[in-house]
Amino acid sequence: MDDDKAADPVVIELAGRTAIADYMVVASGTSARHIQAMAEHLVEKLESKGLKGIRIEGADQGDWVLIDGGDIIVHLFRPEARIHYGLEKMWGADWSAPEAARA
Repeated sequence: MDDDKAADPVVIELAGRTAIADYMVVASGTSARHIQAMAEHLVEKLESKGLKGIRIEGADQGDWVLIDGGDIIVHLFRPEARIHYGLEKMWGADWSAPEAARA
């Protein structure tokens, strides 16, 4: 995700808190196309590491893409949608939206 310039990535450890996954990653992209490209690249990288059964939702819209890799779930948001859904707050992660995104 660093190569694709994902903004404000946050890793949330879920192990012991829920059975859905061990980790959740939340990051922002600058546009729908940016988010779609990040999602495509991330899926390619995960598959190249041997991960199978990856599921993707929301790639057609591009405001919010969910990548379910089993033990890791990745959410890629446009900044406004990220603030609206507040996943970091829901899971108790230490993150504050950049000032520009809150305006």
